[in-house]
Amino acid sequence: MTVQLQTPEGMFQPVPYHHVSIATGSRQVQVAGQIARDGEGRPVAPGDLGGQLAHALRNTARGLAGAGATFSDVVRLRFFVTDWRPEKYTDFMAGIEGVTEELGLPTPLPPVSVIGVDYLFEPDVLIEVEADAVLD
Repeated sequence: MTVQLQTPEGMFQPVPYHHVSIATGSRQVQVAGQIARDGEGRPVAPGDLGGQLAHALRNTARGLAGAGATFSDVVRLRFFVTDWRPEKYTDFMAGIEGVTEELGLPTPLPPVSVIGVDYLFEPDVLIEVEADAVLD
């Protein structure tokens, strides 16, 4: 196993992710920020944070697969969300939960950062996902 995920005793709980990932391996994979665009660059799920997140995660999975990796190899995920507010948490989690089984997302997730930003790539983009993975 290349990646071990853990949450040491005394760290904040409950959260839907582990606080620590430990990786061994020599190949590092970084997937650039993925957004809700199809293969032709057309927007997917306009105005729907959960729908955009689900599609961005699908694109992230495609990027990982292109390097021979899966979400089980991911050591860190970063989510950039426009106009982040705590009220968006339910839609955010729905986007993740909607593709957890389909994409083989670990539960809990690897370490996660959710970063609020003013805007992203284009005005309709609500979320962007980056992933770092390690392979043997």
